[in-house]
Amino acid sequence: MGHENDCIFCKIVNGDIPASIVYEDDYVLAFTDIGQVTKGHTLLIPKKHQENIFELEEDTAAQLFRVAPTIANAIKKAFDPAGLNMVNNNGKAAMQSVFHYHLHFIPRYGKDDGFQPHWEDNSDNYSAEDLMDIAKKINKHLS
Repeated sequence: MGHENDCIFCKIVNGDIPASIVYEDDYVLAFTDIGQVTKGHTLLIPKKHQENIFELEEDTAAQLFRVAPTIANAIKKAFDPAGLNMVNNNGKAAMQSVFHYHLHFIPRYGKDDGFQPHWEDNSDNYSAEDLMDIAKKINKHLS
Protein backbone atom coordinates (compact mmCIF):
# COMPACT_ATOMS: atom_id res chain seq x y z
CA MET A 1 0.00 0.00 0.00
CA GLY A 2 2.99 2.32 0.47
CA HIS A 3 4.08 4.35 -2.54
CA GLU A 4 7.34 5.97 -1.58
CA ASN A 5 10.22 3.91 -2.99
CA ASP A 6 12.76 5.30 -0.54
CA CYS A 7 10.50 5.31 2.54
CA ILE A 8 11.72 2.85 5.16
CA PHE A 9 8.24 2.52 6.70
CA CYS A 10 6.67 1.76 3.30
CA LYS A 11 9.34 -0.92 2.88
CA ILE A 12 8.32 -2.39 6.25
CA VAL A 13 4.64 -2.28 5.23
CA ASN A 14 5.50 -4.05 1.95
CA GLY A 15 7.57 -6.71 3.73
CA ASP A 16 10.83 -5.61 2.07
CA ILE A 17 12.44 -4.82 5.44
CA PRO A 18 11.83 -6.98 8.51
CA ALA A 19 10.27 -5.50 11.64
CA SER A 20 9.11 -6.80 15.00
CA ILE A 21 5.36 -6.58 14.40
CA VAL A 22 3.14 -5.81 17.38
CA TYR A 23 -0.17 -5.35 15.53
CA GLU A 24 -1.41 -5.30 11.97
CA ASP A 25 -4.73 -4.83 10.22
CA ASP A 26 -5.75 -3.62 6.75
CA TYR A 27 -4.99 0.03 7.58
CA VAL A 28 -2.27 0.28 10.22
CA LEU A 29 0.88 -1.42 11.41
CA ALA A 30 2.52 -1.27 14.85
CA PHE A 31 6.08 -2.45 15.44
CA THR A 32 8.81 -1.98 18.00
CA ASP A 33 11.11 0.98 17.45
CA ILE A 34 14.63 -0.19 16.66
CA GLY A 35 15.99 2.51 19.00
CA GLN A 36 13.94 1.49 22.08
CA VAL A 37 14.18 4.86 23.86
CA THR A 38 12.59 2.92 26.73
CA LYS A 39 11.66 -0.77 26.89
CA GLY A 40 8.50 -1.35 24.87
CA HIS A 41 8.88 1.75 22.63
CA THR A 42 6.46 1.06 19.77
CA LEU A 43 5.52 2.87 16.57
CA LEU A 44 2.05 2.96 15.03
CA ILE A 45 1.88 3.92 11.34
CA PRO A 46 -0.73 4.05 8.60
CA LYS A 47 -0.04 1.55 5.82
CA LYS A 48 -0.89 4.24 3.29
CA HIS A 49 1.99 6.71 2.91
CA GLN A 50 1.09 10.08 4.37
CA GLU A 51 3.99 12.28 5.39
CA ASN A 52 2.76 13.99 8.55
CA ILE A 53 -0.25 15.26 10.50
CA PHE A 54 -0.79 17.98 7.91
CA GLU A 55 -1.33 15.37 5.17
CA LEU A 56 -3.09 12.78 7.34
CA GLU A 57 -6.51 11.96 5.92
CA GLU A 58 -9.45 11.88 8.32
CA ASP A 59 -10.15 8.20 7.68
CA THR A 60 -6.50 7.34 8.28
CA ALA A 61 -6.51 9.26 11.55
CA ALA A 62 -9.67 7.42 12.62
CA GLN A 63 -8.05 4.05 11.92
CA LEU A 64 -4.86 5.00 13.79
CA PHE A 65 -6.55 6.36 16.87
CA ARG A 66 -9.09 3.53 16.93
CA VAL A 67 -6.12 1.21 17.56
CA ALA A 68 -4.03 3.53 19.78
CA PRO A 69 -5.68 2.62 23.13
CA THR A 70 -5.29 -1.08 22.32
CA ILE A 71 -1.55 -0.64 21.70
CA ALA A 72 -1.14 1.50 24.83
CA ASN A 73 -2.96 -1.03 27.03
CA ALA A 74 -0.95 -3.94 25.63
CA ILE A 75 2.29 -2.09 26.48
CA LYS A 76 0.92 -1.33 29.95
CA LYS A 77 0.06 -5.00 30.57
CA ALA A 78 3.37 -6.24 29.14
CA PHE A 79 5.76 -3.94 31.03
CA ASP A 80 3.76 -2.20 33.79
CA PRO A 81 5.25 1.26 33.12
CA ALA A 82 4.57 4.15 35.50
CA GLY A 83 3.18 6.11 32.52
CA LEU A 84 3.28 6.45 28.74
CA ASN A 85 4.15 9.31 26.40
CA MET A 86 2.60 9.38 22.94
CA VAL A 87 4.72 11.55 20.67
CA ASN A 88 4.33 12.56 17.04
CA ASN A 89 6.89 14.81 15.32
CA ASN A 90 5.85 16.70 12.18
CA GLY A 91 8.46 18.28 9.93
CA LYS A 92 12.21 18.69 10.29
CA ALA A 93 11.82 21.57 12.74
CA ALA A 94 9.88 19.21 15.04
CA MET A 95 12.57 16.51 14.74
CA GLN A 96 10.67 14.26 12.32
CA SER A 97 13.28 11.91 10.85
CA VAL A 98 11.16 9.45 8.84
CA PHE A 99 8.70 11.30 6.62
CA HIS A 100 5.86 8.79 6.91
CA TYR A 101 3.42 9.60 9.72
CA HIS A 102 4.23 7.65 12.88
CA LEU A 103 3.05 7.80 16.45
CA HIS A 104 5.53 6.84 19.16
CA PHE A 105 4.36 4.99 22.28
CA ILE A 106 7.12 5.53 24.85
CA PRO A 107 6.61 3.71 28.17
CA ARG A 108 7.84 5.67 31.17
CA TYR A 109 9.62 4.05 34.09
CA GLY A 110 10.95 7.07 35.99
CA LYS A 111 12.82 10.34 35.49
CA ASP A 112 16.05 8.59 34.47
CA ASP A 113 14.54 6.14 31.96
CA GLY A 114 16.13 7.75 28.89
CA PHE A 115 13.31 10.00 27.70
CA GLN A 116 13.50 13.61 28.85
CA PRO A 117 10.85 15.87 27.34
CA HIS A 118 11.03 19.50 28.41
CA TRP A 119 7.98 21.75 28.58
CA GLU A 120 8.51 25.48 28.96
CA ASP A 121 5.84 27.31 30.97
CA ASN A 122 5.22 30.65 29.28
CA SER A 123 1.91 31.35 31.00
CA ASP A 124 3.25 34.61 32.43
CA ASN A 125 3.76 35.88 28.86
CA TYR A 126 0.11 35.49 27.76
CA SER A 127 -2.95 37.26 29.13
CA ALA A 128 -6.46 35.80 28.92
CA GLU A 129 -7.05 38.17 26.01
CA ASP A 130 -3.92 36.86 24.23
CA LEU A 131 -5.17 33.30 24.64
CA MET A 132 -8.59 34.24 23.24
CA ASP A 133 -6.91 35.93 20.27
CA ILE A 134 -4.79 32.83 19.59
CA ALA A 135 -7.87 30.60 19.82
CA LYS A 136 -9.81 32.83 17.41
CA LYS A 137 -6.95 32.81 14.88
CA ILE A 138 -6.82 29.01 14.93
CA ASN A 139 -10.61 28.63 14.91
CA LYS A 140 -10.89 30.91 11.87
CA HIS A 141 -8.97 28.32 9.81
CA LEU A 142 -10.94 25.23 10.82
CA SER A 143 -12.78 23.75 7.87
